[in-house]
Amino acid sequence: MQTMTTELEQLIGKVIGDLGGTANAALVIVGDRLGLYRALAEVGPASSHDLARKTGTHERYIREWLAAQAASGYVTYDPATRRFSMSREQAMLFADEDSPVYMAGGFFAAAAAVNDERRLAEAFRTGRGIAWSEHHDCLFCGTEKFFRPSYAGNLVQSWIPALTDVQARLRSGGTVADLGCGHGCSTVLMARAYPASTFVGFDSHAPSIERARAMAAGQGIPNVRFEVATAQAFTRLDEDGYDLVAIFDALHDMGDPRGVARRVREMLKPDGTWMIVEPAAGDRLEENLNPVGRVFYAMSTSVCVPSALSQDGGESLGAQAGPAALEDVVTRGGFSRFRIATRTPFNLVIEARR
Repeated sequence: MQTMTTELEQLIGKVIGDLGGTANAALVIVGDRLGLYRALAEVGPASSHDLARKTGTHERYIREWLAAQAASGYVTYDPATRRFSMSREQAMLFADEDSPVYMAGGFFAAAAAVNDERRLAEAFRTGRGIAWSEHHDCLFCGTEKFFRPSYAGNLVQSWIPALTDVQARLRSGGTVADLGCGHGCSTVLMARAYPASTFVGFDSHAPSIERARAMAAGQGIPNVRFEVATAQAFTRLDEDGYDLVAIFDALHDMGDPRGVARRVREMLKPDGTWMIVEPAAGDRLEENLNPVGRVFYAMSTSVCVPSALSQDGGESLGAQAGPAALEDVVTRGGFSRFRIATRTPFNLVIEARR
């Protein structure tokens, strides 16, 4: 047998880690759906019997699930007491949906990509796109779950304040369009924070709009509404146009981004602002060869590029486009001012103005 090199051993270790993560993705989703993480964070340290009783589940399944989670480092096992628990950090990632680093939603989106792999392979052969609506429904709830914590922790607190004069407008009563709003979590967060302003969320996926309407109604938020429309065909609230148009992690999913830029410019007031939130990336491939870029490139291959290629225009920025490509879209759309207003480890927040 050929002796393994250090490089081969390291690569094998990496692949084993990836296989473990992939195999555990379904278990994370089960844990989230059944409230297993939340219950363990509440009652732990706990045995498998304790957690099964607490959640109304079968002990033998819970026993194996807990072992898998402990092996992953997602929960903690104490061999002296044979009890499982969650540290503060583990709970922030898996048990607390209001945590700014809640990560379980990403596993839902990843599961959708795995479920759609045959369709994706065919798209590789033919070059055709895969529309958002054609994906497994785990993608829709996964997108909401994955992005909502970041929006909840940053949008009102730091992103909008980083834009020139926008916060003052929204406090006094402005108009806002949220394009590609999905389930509407970004729209609702803004509407709740700025009750004097009026918000409209637009998305081409009708089931997502239905969910957004139900969420807003359930929270009793009167200054928001949702409409089915593409970013190239959304409409004004009135003839004056919008004070702010926002696109959150969606411009790169659109097949005609420059057409979107032109439409946004038409729909804005002369002194209005376009806020573009995109995944953090550098302009060169080598800048993005890191763990965050790895996630975004993978989801871009499975979801974002196919979505864009399914639309009129046939262009695809991809989820790691970088500032230079985004600035090109903005300026070719007729905007003269482009700046990175702020950033997080996962996002760039861009301000575009006439």
